[in-house]
Amino acid sequence: MSVMRFCRECNNLLYPKEEKVRKILLYACRNCDHEEVADSFCVYRNVVDHEISEFSQTLQDVTADPTLPRTKSVKCAVCGHPEVVFLQATTGGDEGMTLIFVCCNPNCDHRWRE
Repeated sequence: MSVMRFCRECNNLLYPKEEKVRKILLYACRNCDHEEVADSFCVYRNVVDHEISEFSQTLQDVTADPTLPRTKSVKCAVCGHPEVVFLQATTGGDEGMTLIFVCCNPNCDHRWRE
């Protein structure tokens, strides 16, 4: 179990830091110069990978959202509808931001990325 550690000097969170010369693990404050040697070499890292099905769940009913931008300069490749909603989202990894388009035709609901 990982325990959160706090600085004795300023009560900010301590972050793990490697000291490569002595080959030890330290907990260091990012606010002041306080450092303390870790009593364990275990550092917990939580990485959440989302499945494509989870990602598509967030796109339900986006065509009804009045706050999202719409364009008539991009047509749906499936049904040819002249209006689409678009938004930016991260797809994970090192890809950065991706433009996602959703067709506004209620009978089509085609989605694609650029």
